[in-house]
Amino acid sequence: MQDSYERTIDYIRISVTDQCNLRCIYCMPEGCTHRNAKQQLTDEQILKLCRRFAQLGISKVKITGGEPLLRPKVPALIKEIRQIPGIHSVTLTTNGILLGKYLPQLVKAGLTGVNISVDSLDPVHYQQISGRDSLQPVMDSLKAALSYPELVTKLNCVPVYGKNHQDLAELALLAKDEDLHVRFIEMMPIGYGKDFNCCTEDQILKYLEGKLKIRLIPYEGRLGNGPAHYYQAQGFKGKIGFISAVSHKFCSQCNRIRLTCDGYLKTCLQYQTGCDLKPYLQQGASEETLKQVILQTVKEKPVCHHFLEDQKDEKEEKRAMCEIGG
Repeated sequence: MQDSYERTIDYIRISVTDQCNLRCIYCMPEGCTHRNAKQQLTDEQILKLCRRFAQLGISKVKITGGEPLLRPKVPALIKEIRQIPGIHSVTLTTNGILLGKYLPQLVKAGLTGVNISVDSLDPVHYQQISGRDSLQPVMDSLKAALSYPELVTKLNCVPVYGKNHQDLAELALLAKDEDLHVRFIEMMPIGYGKDFNCCTEDQILKYLEGKLKIRLIPYEGRLGNGPAHYYQAQGFKGKIGFISAVSHKFCSQCNRIRLTCDGYLKTCLQYQTGCDLKPYLQQGASEETLKQVILQTVKEKPVCHHFLEDQKDEKEEKRAMCEIGG
């Protein structure tokens, strides 16, 4: 499936809930509301769309939230998606609190990879960012995930000036003795993220090399589904990765679309551009109709974001990241 700029779209991020058991300051702070479960797509609606996506060329699926493991029966849903012809990988992004409980079921269901969000190894800093004293169960889940050699495990950190920027070296060191990829994700100026200053890739690279006395060398291979690029350091089993949508714009290689938990097909994070697929599902639209609607929506995918430009666009996304899906 290609958009009008000849980019191949083969990866979809599906949010299965906008509920979360953390209250991260840049995503879903205290007081943030979420949708009623009845507004969310059912499992069967998600599976119906996944079959159409697969027929159009989507081969990689990421299950996100909110916290996706708060949705009942996620392992069973992942098992069903994994069995759809054409779907080659199903991965999960989670805050890790419930991961240890569900990990055996998830691996058995065919989960191919898991991304665990950890913004600091300092319990005080972790609580200041996440709003919860939950670091220990998250680290227990990380250890459990690393015990499955068939599961590609990654750690995601969003650096926030004044909150965890001084903790990044400690996080990076987790990749030294474990086959773990530690990735630093630039703060997206969307929703609550607009209130925080972005730590750029170049700043983090300079900090890590100075603090750890290492040289980070660009890794030429490809790891994973999306836009992350990686560096390797001598003596490290894992790699250090960056997702730098703001400072290292990668729109020309964008291969993804997003489905929100209430059925909106979204083609670019910055803009509202997309299509509400839920009415088509509720009206019993045919397979062909659904595919044509999806194809047309993908064709209208914007050429790029304009986060660094001062000029505002009336079509800019108004929803918070937790409403869109991570």
